[in-house]
Amino acid sequence: MTSSQQSQFMTNAPLIKSSDPNQIVVPDKTSWKNLFAYMGPGFLVSIAYIDPGNFETDLQSGAQYKYELLWIILVASCAALVIQSLAANLGVVTGKHLAEHCKNEYEKGTNYILWILAEISIVACDIPEVIGTAFALNMLFHIPVWCGVLLTGFSTLGLLALQQYGVRKLEFLITFLVLTIAACFLVELGISKPKASEVLYGMFVPQLKGSGSTGLAISLLGAMVMPHNLFLHSALVLSRKIPRSVSGIKEACRFYLIESGIALAVAFLINISVISVSGSVCSSSNLNPDDKKSCQDLDLNKASFLLKNVLGKNSSKFFAIALLASGQSSTITGTYAGQYVMQGFLELRMKPWLRNLLTRCLAIVPSLIVALIGGSAGAGRLIIIASMILSFELPFALVPLLKFTSSETKMGSYANSKIISAITWVIGSLIMGINIYFLVDHLISLLVHGHLPLVGKIFIGFLGFSGLLIYLAGIGYLVVRKNRESSHLLALKTPEQRSASASSYGQPREDIASMQLPHTRNTHHNHNQDQDDDAT
Repeated sequence: MTSSQQSQFMTNAPLIKSSDPNQIVVPDKTSWKNLFAYMGPGFLVSIAYIDPGNFETDLQSGAQYKYELLWIILVASCAALVIQSLAANLGVVTGKHLAEHCKNEYEKGTNYILWILAEISIVACDIPEVIGTAFALNMLFHIPVWCGVLLTGFSTLGLLALQQYGVRKLEFLITFLVLTIAACFLVELGISKPKASEVLYGMFVPQLKGSGSTGLAISLLGAMVMPHNLFLHSALVLSRKIPRSVSGIKEACRFYLIESGIALAVAFLINISVISVSGSVCSSSNLNPDDKKSCQDLDLNKASFLLKNVLGKNSSKFFAIALLASGQSSTITGTYAGQYVMQGFLELRMKPWLRNLLTRCLAIVPSLIVALIGGSAGAGRLIIIASMILSFELPFALVPLLKFTSSETKMGSYANSKIISAITWVIGSLIMGINIYFLVDHLISLLVHGHLPLVGKIFIGFLGFSGLLIYLAGIGYLVVRKNRESSHLLALKTPEQRSASASSYGQPREDIASMQLPHTRNTHHNHNQDQDDDAT
């Protein structure tokens, strides 16, 4: 391939272009008005908490246990806010996102493994989005699921065209889609009319009745924190040019926490609404035998018919619109997460449309095969498999994040305090422990209840538990390995050191700015500037 052909696919052009070079510059003064300049990244991140995979788990929770597991959503949302705030702090303080820190910290072999795992998680996250969008198109326009799977490959490319209008337009689009989902489920709540007292009781009184509810609670927790979201959030915060001062960095961390809290609160209310609607409908006294059977194994596709039969045609349409908005917005954020992962680990950037095409093709192929062979039921089971893959991947993004943000060699005076470190490690350990339990439980269920010959069970058991040992060894290596002794100038401790390095970090990093910030750089001017610097 010639260099001219390569340049068609690889580019150093900004991911998000804008003609306004001062579009997202935070004023160098302390004011609550600055909060509006920070609004945006949290809503892009919140999409992962209301994607079609979460919807499916929420529907099953409400159908089988009514409102009993609502408290799990509350606990998981609080834990997610803590974890996401660490990702934001890492980017704000150091000026580098999580993938770049991994590349600088770990050996080449470890980096390639982490990169491959991150890419697999992005593809696994894209599978529920593809299938969810296909289901939504089927509900709205009666398009076959397999045909809808193909159409999803082209729909997102049109939405990505918004990048040329600047990062703010993209953030407004995602925020609009999130609010559309929220509005649809508020309408569903109004139609289904769940009892407020029962909903509040389920939200604030922890209860687990039976092994089935425990397994579903684990699924709800495991689906809340996505590995690609940690890479994404640490990179998205770099789209703001913040004052590089003690007060400026502290204000940025504080406002990103507030902004993330607002976005995740909306996502929390959406998840609560999905469970409440499902619980209200499936506990209704006027269900026919077919609807009762659907409630026993409720998925995205069955939910549409159930809502239509019980609450009316309009209810089904609102659900389909929410599902379509969820699938499309999740795909956009997944594309950008993949871009930052590739740029951070490999120092390689691709045009977003090509990145989207590659990721989407990898997700479409298994989705299309399953939809053609297994139909809607098979596509629904594929969502569960994708969720298990994401659970498997999470520690390989979460452990580096917890170690980097707790390290003074990385974060300087902005490193987590001992109390915060203890809390975050407890939360992280619980999330990882739950996900590992989830994987072991499914493996044992497959061996005990699976219809396999004895030789097959022995073979799968050997491979499964050998893989589990390797998996635990990999997590253990990341946990016990000491961070390198390296301080970034953005996080130096003393005011004198910060003053001495102010000229170096008065502007955002050039490579991050060219990819992330909504600045249209004058290449000719930069080239002349470089020549002047060399001459000096």
